[in-house]
Amino acid sequence: MKAIAFQEPLPIDNPLSLQDREISEPILGPRDVLVEVKAVAVNPVDTKMRAHAKPGPGQWRVLGWDASGVVRAVGSQASLFKPGDRVWYAGDLQRAGSNSELQAVDERLVGRAPQNLGFAEAAALPLTSITAWEMLFDRLQIQPQGHAGESLLIVGAAGGVGSIMVQLARQLTGLTVIGTASRPETSRWVQDMGAHHVIDHAMGLVSGLKAQGLSAPKFVVSLTHTEQHLSEIVELIAPQGRFGLIDDPSTLNVRPFKSKSVSVHWELMFTRSMYQTSDMQAQHSLLSQLAGLIDTGRIRTTVGEHMGAINASHLRQAHTAIETDRTRGKLVLEGF
Repeated sequence: MKAIAFQEPLPIDNPLSLQDREISEPILGPRDVLVEVKAVAVNPVDTKMRAHAKPGPGQWRVLGWDASGVVRAVGSQASLFKPGDRVWYAGDLQRAGSNSELQAVDERLVGRAPQNLGFAEAAALPLTSITAWEMLFDRLQIQPQGHAGESLLIVGAAGGVGSIMVQLARQLTGLTVIGTASRPETSRWVQDMGAHHVIDHAMGLVSGLKAQGLSAPKFVVSLTHTEQHLSEIVELIAPQGRFGLIDDPSTLNVRPFKSKSVSVHWELMFTRSMYQTSDMQAQHSLLSQLAGLIDTGRIRTTVGEHMGAINASHLRQAHTAIETDRTRGKLVLEGF
């Protein structure tokens, strides 16, 4: 089958960093579904894995942790899907990714795709939606329909995770949603996603809140450049607030949060699959709930740009764009 893969970590401008290959079809585990991949999206995790992962001698590594497609076969113990079902998922960081014609993935990580979205529009959402959902409702313990009079500040709200987090918070909670963006086009994007307020993080978070007369947010989520913004987050967050992050700062000094009794929460959507937790099927459930929100018009896709067919050349272009850290929404590819 066709796949895009690599054998050694290389800079993205090297043509060997991602290559078109023919590889063997995957073998199904008992709880797996075999998916014919129709569309994929690219995330920062793809670029990090490409830059650092080292496949064994003679082995090829396939990236990709956002996909939509059609179930072609199911494992001996699989019960959630049948051949012909349209599905979407992010998958498992420890297994071969979605940049291939066929992919085996544990059914507990898979949801039924929204009926009202095409494959490309659906592929934009799983990884970021799971990340945003788990951060809001599992890590920060935000209560659906609750928190009237309280606010959520999302630092870096124009990216993939921010774009869906703004929507989920606006649609499913009573929170006032404040997003940050630093360019006119990304500011408009965050407003279009449903933020009540947008501030320019390049001009300073504290001054941005003050300029709009906004009170201290109880919840703050940092999606990018946490080290750069941490001192201001310490200053602006409300006492007894909750702070969440998803990026990888080289250092994270949480001691300044002590005087405010602020709790700190890290989110990695691969934790459940990585450790085979007893609640792995929560990702199946939340993707199914999200599909319903999309089909009723409450949540929209976060596609920023369609990059063309799924091949090495287009994926290298997408990785290059991701590495600039200035993308808006999600980058998607469709068809082999």
